[in-house]
Amino acid sequence: MEDDDEEEVLPQTWRSSGEWCPKGTIPVRRTTEGDLLRASSVRRFGMKPRSAAARRDSTSNGHEHAVGYVSGGQFYGAKASLNVWPAQVSSPAEFSLSQIWVISGSFGNDLNTIEAGWQVSPELYGDNSPRFFTYWTSDAYQETGCYNLHCAGFVQTNGRVVIGAAITPVSAYGGRQFDITLMIWKDPKKGNWWLQLGPSGALVGYWPSSLFTHLGARGRGGADMVQFGGEAVNTRPSGSHTPTQMGSGRFPGEGYGRAAYFRNVQVVDWDNNLIPAAGLRLLADHPGCYDIAGGQGGAWGSYFYYGGPGRNVRCP
Repeated sequence: MEDDDEEEVLPQTWRSSGEWCPKGTIPVRRTTEGDLLRASSVRRFGMKPRSAAARRDSTSNGHEHAVGYVSGGQFYGAKASLNVWPAQVSSPAEFSLSQIWVISGSFGNDLNTIEAGWQVSPELYGDNSPRFFTYWTSDAYQETGCYNLHCAGFVQTNGRVVIGAAITPVSAYGGRQFDITLMIWKDPKKGNWWLQLGPSGALVGYWPSSLFTHLGARGRGGADMVQFGGEAVNTRPSGSHTPTQMGSGRFPGEGYGRAAYFRNVQVVDWDNNLIPAAGLRLLADHPGCYDIAGGQGGAWGSYFYYGGPGRNVRCP
């Protein structure tokens, strides 16, 4: 295997200065006083709101989704390529993200999730740049888990990626498209869940099995559901739906070069083989605000376009 530290894994803004970390160390985004002041509380800094669970039966918590998902089996990972956009977020209390979820447990108090993708979060980062992120929880976003490296959890092993740093370049409407490839998979011997990034699958790090109650089981213990797609927070400013964008801010019908996409959507089976995400179901909580439309075949395999502008004539 190539040394992952020698590979340009993900183009990020910090690398434009020519900075590198010495071998055996990792780059870490510095937490500033401003980051802490923007947080709802110091104790919950770097954590999602308690209402963040991607429930399939309710959207009253303000978190709206346009996702493809597979369930009804045991899954040992997931892989997809997703294009990166500078989604516009209208309020510091809101965010917009595109990610993979690996899920086990119930949507009550024992939900386990592993998450990775890109997000725009003014509260967390202080700007509107799309940033590479990770997340985990073992109790439905109650008291455990965090973004990136904000708590003990995800163990980074790659010295060429800053988790939480801005991604550049990004996709342009009607222009060049830029996507990232993510893969999450379980080590059947130790039970750890690994994150790989880029076309060649450079290892970024892992979530230890000890973090989880369901996902942590060694051997055959996998995920109950794998989910791909977008999430946006709607705080209903002034009583109307937020204009915060999901994906590119355009509906799926606009297609390539205009709408956000996931392509080559796959899952990992019990023997650690990548297979197409058969039976991928599509769901949009509020299709007038954020929608999703999928397809199959060709070089893209299983794919979908998703997203939307938020507030519009169909989404007052």
